[in-house]
Amino acid sequence: MLNYLLVPFVRQFGFLRIFNYISFRAAGAAVTALLLSFIVGPIIIRRLRRMRLHQVIREGTPDSHQEKKGTPTMGGLIVLTATLIPTFLWAKLSNIYVLLAMLVMLWMGFIGFTDDYLKLKQRQMGKKNTGLIEGYKLIGQITIGFALGWYIWKYPLSTLPGASTTLPFYKYILIVPATAALGWLYVLFVTFVLTGTSNAVNITDGLDGLAPGLVAIAAATLAVFAYIIGRIDASSYLQVYYLRGAGELTVFCAAVMGASIGFLWFNTHPAQVFMGDTGSLALGGAIGVVAILLKSEFLLVLVGGVFVAEMVSVILQRVVYKIRKRRHGVEYADSHRLFRLAPLHHHFEQSGWDEAQVVVRFWILGILCAFVALSTLKLR
Repeated sequence: MLNYLLVPFVRQFGFLRIFNYISFRAAGAAVTALLLSFIVGPIIIRRLRRMRLHQVIREGTPDSHQEKKGTPTMGGLIVLTATLIPTFLWAKLSNIYVLLAMLVMLWMGFIGFTDDYLKLKQRQMGKKNTGLIEGYKLIGQITIGFALGWYIWKYPLSTLPGASTTLPFYKYILIVPATAALGWLYVLFVTFVLTGTSNAVNITDGLDGLAPGLVAIAAATLAVFAYIIGRIDASSYLQVYYLRGAGELTVFCAAVMGASIGFLWFNTHPAQVFMGDTGSLALGGAIGVVAILLKSEFLLVLVGGVFVAEMVSVILQRVVYKIRKRRHGVEYADSHRLFRLAPLHHHFEQSGWDEAQVVVRFWILGILCAFVALSTLKLR
């Protein structure tokens, strides 16, 4: 928005041409998101406390987490506000990449908000805290993923085929479906990536500051890729495919990073507020849609390595438990679990790590994953 308002006055005020540069606007979006978090955070937290919208502790979490029951949740509203408003201000709103990214994040945030709201209302009415029925939540995620995949396939956003993706560590290799039937396979692939990423971040959001810190690292990494892929000179030098207009996603990623760091101000241990599904699904959708739009879905495995590990730990725990239960009975399965507790961060808590130790060490692993992902720009 600011670009359209100020650039026409470049002739009168030459310094305004700086708004043409993505790097400047990305920095502006990050700073605005951070400051906006500090402004709206206390307001939203006070409102949540007055409404008694307190955290519902998941079953199976360590006993030490029971003291967090009085902490307000739905703090993801802070993240959504601090991401979407700076993006609206600093990005070019005519850019389809930005519009799709904002739409997906808002959609995922709405699903999470509905789930959080229903859980809290059910608790206030003395009912079981089931929230939004799991199937309905999944339908909502699949719907936006399917719609995004179909739109990209039928209406390519850039010079590359819509239904296509790239591989990390390989230069100028583009995987394109050969037939229309395989095109539908691409749509399902996009749906899987978006749904999986949003749920992976949701599962990771179990300790104070863990998920927002990792999302900030992932968003910063994807911002670098968006900037390079969106510049014809940088993409040519590093031998990656150029996507016209994709560079504008740098602004969106910077806003996500700034909002996540700003939320950490209130979410660091001991947390004043939890983001809830409102924030975790929205942030997962944000990094997922950026990877899809950049045709870097496989790169997301490296960028979000910790999220992948968390999701895999839950899947393996359930699969191994069911197999052992079928073969040896419930008693054996309960005493011979693959992990002491899933997701993975709870396993390390049960192993004797302090909550702050788990969070910081997982952040370090997230930074390591980011370095590995960035290395793919030269290791080709």
